[in-house]
Amino acid sequence: MENGFYDIEIPGIKKIYSGKVRELFEFDDKNMLMVATDRISAFDYILPTPIPEKGIILTKMSIFWFEYLKGIVKNHIVEHRFEKFPEMFQQYSFLKDRSVIVKKVKKVPIECVVRGYLAGSGWKEYKEKGEVCGVMLPSGLKESEKLPEPIFTPATKEEKGQHDINIDFSEMTKRVGEEIAYVLKEKSIEIYNKASIYAESKGIIIADTKFEFGIDENDKVILIDEVFTPDSSRFWEKEKYRPGISQDSLDKQYIRDYLLSTDWDRNSPPPGLPDSVVDMTVNKYRQIYHILTR
Repeated sequence: MENGFYDIEIPGIKKIYSGKVRELFEFDDKNMLMVATDRISAFDYILPTPIPEKGIILTKMSIFWFEYLKGIVKNHIVEHRFEKFPEMFQQYSFLKDRSVIVKKVKKVPIECVVRGYLAGSGWKEYKEKGEVCGVMLPSGLKESEKLPEPIFTPATKEEKGQHDINIDFSEMTKRVGEEIAYVLKEKSIEIYNKASIYAESKGIIIADTKFEFGIDENDKVILIDEVFTPDSSRFWEKEKYRPGISQDSLDKQYIRDYLLSTDWDRNSPPPGLPDSVVDMTVNKYRQIYHILTR
């Protein structure tokens, strides 16, 4: 297996942003090149070990979902076919399948999280308070249980190295304005519902997910970054689903669980990943990609 692409540079092309996973490169006044590396993050840290092929899988999955959901909300993709890229990019074959040309937009600094099931930090908060991000839930719910209806639980979108913070809807409206807040909530739940119906037809439960949005040149809200990937979503196999316990999943949770099994205190640089964990992660990412896009 290849070692994976951890840092990406394109000779002669200016890098304008480097995130946890993606790099943005200058293209022209209206567009930029977005490249998915094979970096993986957990607990808001970028891990030192790349996951080979991951950037390609995330890019292909996102393209699939952007296309599937475009009737609900427009997205930032201008061109995803490598053979249609300008010559300045085509000479770098490593960009194929892991990069897209996207619109430059004003990013909304909120992670739009939708939860259909009680898992992860949502389950933890529910056990403590009986609510998640200010949304009161019925008492007596079990871990991994399906919620009466999907809930919108936003978080702040912090810069690399900072921890995202769960906030309630009223705090979100203070930060982005009431009109945009309501559009993001409505679109997020609508997108989640449509994708969940599709995924269930393939035997997959989307337990929760997160979206990012931007404001385009026409002041319209559009979907950006990535959509329903194993980095941004929790995927469970329907036939293995059992409420009341933590679920085996086809996503990044496997990495989080591994790190929690080590003695890493989450206050110091994270450890490297053993080959067996890297291989299992690649297999899970490949599996969910093939199930959902075939």
